[in-house]
Formats: sequence, structure tokens, C-alpha cells
Amino acid sequence: MPVVAGNVEQKDMPIYLDGLGTVQAFNTVTVHTRVDGALVQVNFSEGQDVKTGDLLAVVDPKPYQAALDQAKAQAALDQVTLKRQADLRARNVIAQQDYDTAVANAQKSKAAADAAQVNFDYCYIKSPIDGRTGVRLVDIGNVVHATDQSGIVIITQMHPISVVFTLPEQNLQEILNEGGAKGGLKVLALDRGNTNTLDEGTLAVVDNEIDPTTGTVKLKATFPNDDLKLWPGKFVNARLVLTTRKDATVIPSSVVQRGPQGTYAYLINPDKTVEMRPIKVAQTEGNLALVDEGLKPGEQVVVDGQYKLQPGARVELTTPQPSKQSRPVQVRQPGQKMARSEKQ
Repeated sequence: MPVVAGNVEQKDMPIYLDGLGTVQAFNTVTVHTRVDGALVQVNFSEGQDVKTGDLLAVVDPKPYQAALDQAKAQAALDQVTLKRQADLRARNVIAQQDYDTAVANAQKSKAAADAAQVNFDYCYIKSPIDGRTGVRLVDIGNVVHATDQSGIVIITQMHPISVVFTLPEQNLQEILNEGGAKGGLKVLALDRGNTNTLDEGTLAVVDNEIDPTTGTVKLKATFPNDDLKLWPGKFVNARLVLTTRKDATVIPSSVVQRGPQGTYAYLINPDKTVEMRPIKVAQTEGNLALVDEGLKPGEQVVVDGQYKLQPGARVELTTPQPSKQSRPVQVRQPGQKMARSEKQ
């Protein structure tokens, strides 16, 4: 029987745990006004990147400027009165009670001036975080109130960004054994087809409880998102790199066959006969399968042509035709360009 042969190899193999995740903004802020008045300026464009402290909008400051001037004038007057009362009290001309009243009035007017200054400053609405603005929720000229529910604009922090994903509770002990409770494990964010790596990040936190309804544990990873390939609300495949197994036994994934007794592979003996060898597969990643038991590095196995084989059959080794050979699944890393053969 003509078959395509391959070798059992030994190489380092990362161990992955895959889960479905959702991208979440690192911080999200709905910008509200803290004073009432007409919106006289809007200083941002929708979709603009802003920094902390950037001026976003201005509420009409004239009423608050007038209140501030009045409060400052009253505070200055009370300070003059207090100084006069202090001189009179030093000469024992007035009673202590009159002096105490002047002190209280001066403190009260100063507090009122400070409050008026705060309200005046609130007329100038500034960005509380670094992020990207969304759709403007109110137009210039409208009267806004501190009690408005919608706000003026929503700002989301895009650098860094988070991905929240879940894994079965059976994997929790493995994650904890590798120090996952302290974070730091490598996490890849892949597209829905599991073909392109969108970004690489690190595990930030393992949730402190297991969801009893689904039997899963929630994890959060942080990504730099420099290329903005991760967008809040996007569904991604999260791949947690649990560890790297050194000098692991690997075979092409097409070698693995499944039958009533479990997984097996056709091993090619030196006399060109085949035997059905039971194997235990730890994981399959792309075109490679990690074998825990059943095969040793250096042995030959059947890669293609198994469907017509029986144990003990004699085989003839052939090479695959380029036109019929299936291309292995490859995961492109961030910034890796597509090869010319992939474009065609």
C-alpha cells in the first residue's frame, strides 16, 4: 500500500488553554457636567484621542463668574472688618463676642468664595483619563444639567485594554500550579478563525470564585493594544500559555486516528509493515500533536493513506504531491507579513 511517512520528533511545545473572551476597555468614563447651564463650546471631535486634562467642553461661565466676583468681594470686605475688630479687641474696646463674630464671618465668606471658585472651574469640562471619545451625546447650545443621565460623551481607554475570558473549572488547579493567581502568564488574543494573533498580553487576575451555573472560572488579561486590533465589545479567542514542555514528543496531527478503543497511530516497522499503536494525545495545535504515551522520537509513522491500511500490511513509502498536500494551519504573529504563497 503506498503511504506518506513522517518521523516522530522531539521539540519544545507550549501548552495552551483556549477560551472565548470579550474585549473590555481598561477604563470607561461617561463625561458629565457638574454645573447647570448652556453648552457654549465643544472642543473635541468624535473618535478623537484625548489626554487627561484636555478641555472637552465649556458651560456658559458668566453666571458663575459673577457669583465668584461677588463672593471674593464679600470675603475681602470681611477680612478688612476682621482686621479692624482685631485692633479694637487688642485695645479692649469691643467685647470678645464681637471679635469672634468677625472671625466667623471672615471664615464663612472665604468658604463661599472657594465654593464659587469650584463651580466656576466646573464650567470647563476636562478629560479625566487618556482615551478615545465616542459619539457626542449633546450638541452645542443645549442646556445641560448635573442630573442628566446621558452625559456629554463617553471616553474609553484603549491603551492598554483588557480581555475577559472563561475556562473550565477543571483547568483552575493547573493555572494555580503555574502561579496564575499572581498573574504574569502569557496570553494570546486570536481572531475568531484562530488563524491570526491580534495581540500578546499577560494574565492580570483569576476571579475569586467559580460560576456554579456554568462550571467555569473567569480570567482577565491585559494587552498593550498598540495597533488597535482589539476593540471594546469584540469577541476573540483567548489562548493562555500555561507552560512550555521541554523536549516533548510531537507528530503531524494527521497521524492521529480515532477508533472504538481510543486514539492510535500506524507505526512503520523496519520491515515496512505497519502496526496499530495506541497513543495518548495531550493537545493538537495547528499541524502538530503532542503525544504523552505510545511513541518515541525517531520512529516512523503513517502521515497519509491510513484509511486503506490493516495491521501487518506492507507499505511503500511515497512523497506527497504538492498540489494535493494540505497546507498546515499557521498562526501569524502581530506584525508578521503574509508570505507571497499565502496571497496567491
